[in-house]
Parts: sequence; structure tokens; C-alpha cells
Amino acid sequence: MNILVTGGAGFIGSNLLCYLHDRYSEAEFLNIDKLSYASDLSYLNSIKTSNRYRFKKLDIVDRDALRDIIRGFEPDGVFHLAAESHVDNSISGPEPFIQSNVVGTFNLLEECRRFWQQEDGNWNPHRFLHVSTDEVYGELGDEGAFSEKTPYAPNSPYSASKAGSDFIVRSYHHTYGMNVVTTNCSNNFGPHQHDEKLIPTVIRTALNGKEIPVYGKGENVRDWLYVKDHCEALDLVFQQGKKGDTYVIGGNNEWKNIDLVKKICDILNEEVGEGPEGDYKNLITFVMDRPGHDFRYAIDASKIKEELGWSATRSFEDHLRETVRWYMEQYQ
Repeated sequence: MNILVTGGAGFIGSNLLCYLHDRYSEAEFLNIDKLSYASDLSYLNSIKTSNRYRFKKLDIVDRDALRDIIRGFEPDGVFHLAAESHVDNSISGPEPFIQSNVVGTFNLLEECRRFWQQEDGNWNPHRFLHVSTDEVYGELGDEGAFSEKTPYAPNSPYSASKAGSDFIVRSYHHTYGMNVVTTNCSNNFGPHQHDEKLIPTVIRTALNGKEIPVYGKGENVRDWLYVKDHCEALDLVFQQGKKGDTYVIGGNNEWKNIDLVKKICDILNEEVGEGPEGDYKNLITFVMDRPGHDFRYAIDASKIKEELGWSATRSFEDHLRETVRWYMEQYQ
């Protein structure tokens, strides 16, 4: 089987590629990534010399180059993760998000459709997995959780661009019968995440003795999912998910931002112990909230648990500590 992974040098993509490569010994993998600031090929050092893995620098906005790749590699399946994903950046400059997330997704779908579709309407064994975010659903109040039936209500250019890509994927199933599945996940954490995200930012600034920025009063709530749990879920949806369906994936693990920041500081106090006056929490500072900052996200992952048997079973605290240690090695 030939598997194409887009965005495979990014955070989730690199973890996924390493996971799939180790799990499927007969599969061939091609990673396409434009190598933006958030990509790093060193994350793939464990498989870069494998004769079953190849990398091609490519921006999925480049339709002609993408067509050549698909015709040359002849993928049986696609894991589509390539996306611009930082909310703050989408506020200051939304155009790259529309280009990558909307136009790029369309390009990939259309070139796969033209290559895969048979005259009798049969798509097997080809499958297209589209990886999206829970941010397309907007925000929650103090109660409730997102499910596959939650109406879309994106509140940032980033989440709007991902919502647009979700709808395009949906349309290719309903219009052409394309074998697609979509996943919408909660906040991921773990190794390989870019410095700009919350958990790496807390660790980096703390170790450098700088102020740890927290938006508003830190009351915003997020559901945190360990990236390797997420990879297992993506593999399961690709293999067994119902054609045309959506699966939301979450860790059932809600934290207020301020509580998570304090928890990371406590781990750093134990692991390093060089915070001001003996406590890294003394570096916490509250900064102006960003525009359109959603209050709370939470995931009801009942469907993937009941239909496919998946749940996030790993210990959050153990994996948060492992994550902190991984970043300590990077920053020290």
C-alpha cells in the first residue's frame, strides 16, 4: 500500500508518520510538506533512511506539482494534515490560511478524484482522511461538549478556513461518492510541537527566566489530547471509519489555561528547580486577550469509542511530564 501524508514534517504529521511506518511494515510512505517555519524534518530522523519512506518539498497550493506527485506515487490512501494552524497568525494575516487550508485541500481532493475515480463509481481501496479541528464548532459555555452533530460556528480566520475545508471534503463524498473520512480533534500536546504553541511557550519562557504570558485571566478551557493517542485514533478511523463520516477525537481532559500553566510550572520546579524564589509560577503574567478568543472547548468522543473502540487511555500527568522533559532537552 502507498500512503501519502501531507504536512508530515509538522507536529502531528511527524508523529503520525513515525507511528504508521513502525506499524505497517509493508507500506510505502511519501511525505509532502512545504517546510514552513512550523515544520522540522529532524522530527523524522528515526525513519529518514528507511527505503519505505520518501520526502518531497511541495506546497499543496501548487496544483501542477501536486498532480505530478499523485500521478507518480499513485497513493492508495491519503492522510491530509497540511494546514496553517496558529490562530494568532490567522488574525494578523489570514490569506495564507485560506490558500493552504481551503485552496490546498481542494487541489488535493480534485487531483485524487481525477486519479482514483473509476467509471463504475468504485473507489476502493482508495481512501482520503482529512484531519481537522474542534475549533470549527466555535465555543462552549460552562457545560456541554462538541459532537459530530454540533453546528459549525467558526470564530477566527483559522477556524473558518478549516470549516471551509471540511465542507469541501464533505461535498466530494456526497457529489462524487469519494471515500473520505474527517476527524476533528481537540488540542494536542507532546513532542515536536512548534515553539509558538501554549505548552512549549510556557516551558521555553520559564527556562529562560522570562515572563510566561497567559491570555486574559487564564480562564479559557481546553480539552488536551496526547498526540500519540491521536495518531492511534487517526489510524483506526482510516482503517475502519465509515465512508463519508466524521469522528471527533478528544482526551476527555479539560484544563483551564491558568491551571495547566501552573501544573507545568510545578513539574519544572521538580525537574529543574531554578524558578525565581524557587517557583516558576512567579513568572506568570497576564496579557491582553486575543480577539475572538473562544472560551471553552470540550469533546464528546462517544462515537469513536462505541463504533471503533478507541479512547484516550494514557495518563495525562505522565505524558505531560514526558513532554516537559522532551522540551527541556530541546531548550537547554
